[in-house]
Amino acid sequence: MFLCEKKYMNTRQLHFFLIFISTLFILACAKRGSIGGGPKDETPPVFVRSSPPNFSTDFRANEIRIYFDELVTIQDAQKVLVSPPMKIKPEITPVGFPAKYIKIKFKDTLKPETTYNINFGSSIIDNNEKNPIKFFQFVFSTGKVLDSLSFKGSVKDAFKKELADNISVHLYEVNEAYTDSTVFKEFPRYISNTLDSTLFEFKNIKAGKYKLIALEDKASNYTFEPKEDKIGFLERTISIPEDSIAEITIFKEASEFKYVRAKQVSKNQFNIGYEGALENPELEILGVSKDSIQTTFFKDSKKDTLNLWVKPFFVQDSLIIITKSKTVTDTLVSRYKDQYKDSLKLTVSSKTLSLKEDMVITANTPFGKLNNELVNFINQDTLPVNFTQEFDSFKNELRISFNKKEDSKYALKLLPGAITDFLGNTNDTLVLKVNTKLESEYGKLFLTFGKTDSKTLIVQLVQNEKMKKEAILTDEKNSINFESLNPGDYGIRVIFDDNNNGVRDTGNFLKQIQPEKIFYYPKTITVRANWDVKQEIIFTK
Repeated sequence: MFLCEKKYMNTRQLHFFLIFISTLFILACAKRGSIGGGPKDETPPVFVRSSPPNFSTDFRANEIRIYFDELVTIQDAQKVLVSPPMKIKPEITPVGFPAKYIKIKFKDTLKPETTYNINFGSSIIDNNEKNPIKFFQFVFSTGKVLDSLSFKGSVKDAFKKELADNISVHLYEVNEAYTDSTVFKEFPRYISNTLDSTLFEFKNIKAGKYKLIALEDKASNYTFEPKEDKIGFLERTISIPEDSIAEITIFKEASEFKYVRAKQVSKNQFNIGYEGALENPELEILGVSKDSIQTTFFKDSKKDTLNLWVKPFFVQDSLIIITKSKTVTDTLVSRYKDQYKDSLKLTVSSKTLSLKEDMVITANTPFGKLNNELVNFINQDTLPVNFTQEFDSFKNELRISFNKKEDSKYALKLLPGAITDFLGNTNDTLVLKVNTKLESEYGKLFLTFGKTDSKTLIVQLVQNEKMKKEAILTDEKNSINFESLNPGDYGIRVIFDDNNNGVRDTGNFLKQIQPEKIFYYPKTITVRANWDVKQEIIFTK
């Protein structure tokens, strides 16, 4: 009994010993370090097959399934282009959940004898790493042959240096049914887009004559809406296959001028909204004796609005306003009721002035008059400063001109009653302060220009697409000096002012007018404090 028990204990010990030795062996062979997932999968899904097959003819199905070697999904179905476009867009799945196939279900009747191209762009992605299949297309024909011709080109913006993403490019078949109004109401024959580049390409199109249009299509409805969309076009008709490439410039059309609304915003103030370029505005109150009221107006600095002021207030349910401009006369009606009266508020447009800048004072109500006897203008040494003033009634600005010195401070003290506005309001005691910096804190930029056919150039310094400085260059000289520039990086934009009117003119599709051309200097110019930068601008085609 003793021997058996001893034998049993040895067997158990041997069993644990073997387990212990095995564990040590495994640990000894194990490689130290963390478990890695391997290199990131950057391979896009692979097309396997489709039903019906890609490039099918005599297509009669109402559904297509496209199979891939892994799970995929659609990340942006709006970017899938079907050409020719359909009034009822097909249903494309899966969106938001993965599958090994893409399903396209048609909800509109397919045209006979027509080649269709479904361009997925980069919208098909794998489920895990979101790798896209770029420019995958599915092509089929409802006829016996596939159209095989192509046409390509590029798009640029008429005013901005960078082109917006996903510009739609349309081909309209020029036949007996085509007119210039077609682009406002009908779908194009073929559609392409730039995706995230400036290039476009039409594939699988048939021979014929076409009108070429590019749209920044805000509503994605394949039609031109002038208030929302930018448009570009070629004046001539293109012929396929003779033509194979083109460049289009898109622009925002200027709206035809019109007054759009009148709204009372305070006891004496009305906002008169408008669209388009304002020229020679006139406003008149109808049904009220001119001797019994006074009116004035000025342009809002931030909106397409005229601020109309009427005094005195009188009881009337509504006010009828005759609005005139160079080309338009209209009648607007606004409700008219007693409200709060505006008080006078004065502000300085800029508190830091260069040596050539005026002090500009703005007001929320129309300026009336300035009493110089109640104005004290002094420098930092409390010495009086001579000045002249000028009212700009259309901008509602008071400009104070005076001789300035570098690195100095100035204070305009307005005693009570110094300024009286249109409504009879006067200011309380107010001190408006401005200062100048050392000229060494600014930089200078000297530009010379190469030859060009335009007699007038509008030269602009821009930062983040916003114009900071502007000068007009005529054919009598070829250089411009920009002084007192704040240090920073500037772009140079040059407008070829072909009609010599001093402003940039946009185009018009119905009139087949292209916008005035713009040149962007390709390099950024860095202006440093106390530095003079000289740069020659050579125009390239």
